[in-house]
Amino acid sequence: MSGLTDRARGVIVSEQVPLVDYLVLGDDPHLVAQECTSCGARFFDRRNACAACSATEFRPARVATQSEVRSFTIVSMAAPGIDVPFVASIVDCDGTSVRGNIVNTPPDPEHVTLGMKVRLATVPVGSDASGTEAIGFGFEPLEGS
Repeated sequence: MSGLTDRARGVIVSEQVPLVDYLVLGDDPHLVAQECTSCGARFFDRRNACAACSATEFRPARVATQSEVRSFTIVSMAAPGIDVPFVASIVDCDGTSVRGNIVNTPPDPEHVTLGMKVRLATVPVGSDASGTEAIGFGFEPLEGS
């Protein structure tokens, strides 16, 4: 899809790549964890052994896209080039704990609360000279939550 023209609309479409290996893009964006086949513990990074039971076999496991905020902090100081404030959070995706920023809402305690219902959202984080766009993820409030 890199640099292809959608002739029907006359639009240049650039390639998109996920910022992390466990983000799946496309029509149904979602996260994929590595699940221990012995105890069911889930991890997003590469593992040689399960931290919960020491087993050594894992299978891919799709992570729920709707979740609930379990913990958050409003970050007001960061490294140069990082826009602040932003909301760093831990959300519970149907039993899988995921760290991610809360996006698409003001970063204040009036708009972000413990127990708030959120859903996975993809966000562009930059592009290279050829137009390939890196896509990250965060969580945005569900309407009415």
